[in-house]
Amino acid sequence: MNTIDKFKNWQRKIRWNKQYRKGRWNSLRSDRERIRYETITKHINKYGKNNPDILDLGCGEGILFEHISNNNYNSFLGMDFSSVSIKKANKIKTDKSEFICEDIHSFVPNKKYDVIIFNEIFYYINETEKPNVLNIMKKHLKEDGVFIISIYREGHGCWNYFDNNNYQKLKFETITTDRAQTYWKIGAYKPIL
Repeated sequence: MNTIDKFKNWQRKIRWNKQYRKGRWNSLRSDRERIRYETITKHINKYGKNNPDILDLGCGEGILFEHISNNNYNSFLGMDFSSVSIKKANKIKTDKSEFICEDIHSFVPNKKYDVIIFNEIFYYINETEKPNVLNIMKKHLKEDGVFIISIYREGHGCWNYFDNNNYQKLKFETITTDRAQTYWKIGAYKPIL
């Protein structure tokens, strides 16, 4: 990233920490959002192996983790660049889970995962860094592993990175709500090696 993009990323981090402190993202626990988390969980159960190792990129306060049964995973790592959200997430961690504060642009996992979730984070990755981040995550996806991507509304070209010859689309759906402008697109993809 160039200097201006790094500065914008730093500003975003400051803003998100402030928003988490003030409770701006408490709405993520609403019934409207629950549908999205349940869909992601359904995809983990259907397309991931039994008791998968899960990496949740953009985990926030760990809300997705709360929707996953403790018996349905081997390990869970949640990553977010908001230190405030990670502090909250660490209050719910278990012996099989961990939550860390990292920037997606420089984060390199220390092991391979069966399921890697881009949880409302892919559109925040700097455009010049998206291919690099995807390549790093592909290297840390186990054989037969899957990516699950959740994107609010259209995602400004994000799906072009997955809807191509490099990935097998396992499932793609739009999750609608009672508000016309509040919807998510969620896809499960397997890299083609």
